[in-house]
Amino acid sequence: MTAKKTSQSAKKAPIGIFDSGIGGLTVADAILKQMPAESIVYFGDTAHMPYGEKSADAIRAYAIRITDFLLENGCKAIVIACNSASSVAYETVKQHVTGRAVVLDVINPVVEKVSSLKKIQQVGVIGTRATIRSNAYAQGITSKAPEKKVSSLATPLLAPMIEEGFFNNNISRTIINNYLSRPKLKNIDALILACTHYPLIRKEIGDYYKRDILIVDSAEIVAAKLHAMLKKGKLLADRKKAGSKRFFVSDLTSSFEKSTRIFLKGKIKLELRNLWKG
Repeated sequence: MTAKKTSQSAKKAPIGIFDSGIGGLTVADAILKQMPAESIVYFGDTAHMPYGEKSADAIRAYAIRITDFLLENGCKAIVIACNSASSVAYETVKQHVTGRAVVLDVINPVVEKVSSLKKIQQVGVIGTRATIRSNAYAQGITSKAPEKKVSSLATPLLAPMIEEGFFNNNISRTIINNYLSRPKLKNIDALILACTHYPLIRKEIGDYYKRDILIVDSAEIVAAKLHAMLKKGKLLADRKKAGSKRFFVSDLTSSFEKSTRIFLKGKIKLELRNLWKG
């Protein structure tokens, strides 16, 4: 095979995206909006969600198996669209892939962005227990910008609440307001939504604050970073039409199918693939 053909084949290869559930569809949506010519293969590990309540060893094991599945499907990039997995499995996945694909997490691009914002001094972070326990955002930001103060708060009820479609109602507002009113988040200039589910409650979070505050949504930042990485590696798809899209889950229920229409506008077909069966 000639080098030119090999290059064209690599450009046409899909982007692999995975999450503990379907929250990563917010990242998939941002990627498709920025790069509509790209094909994607999405895997939601709904059989093991939420990752935020799992041990680091368990999350790493899940991440490696899913990464292998995406590589088997010829993916040129692996996007860990899950903060819990990014916080404990990013380095493991990157080492496991060893040059076979571009690897991107959802934490480092946000850390780089927030660290560069000179006017932001007090940063709040909300996410799952696993993400907050890892301290990845606080350590990353303060190592790059020591003058910034980072306060992190675990908000474990939010992801399952969103997965079940409970947002923009009295139940969600009560839970959101309870978390955001905690002393840890007092006087912050910016709030990082450290879970890919949270963009769906961005408006409710914004409604809580009666002052200007920067709400940092990782999806668009990650999509922009991936675009830059693929461009640098000369891996951007150059087809004229939209790429293909496949969506896999490790456990399929009717509620997941309904929720996908919320996360990724329009109806999509979910394929069941239990990677741990047998």
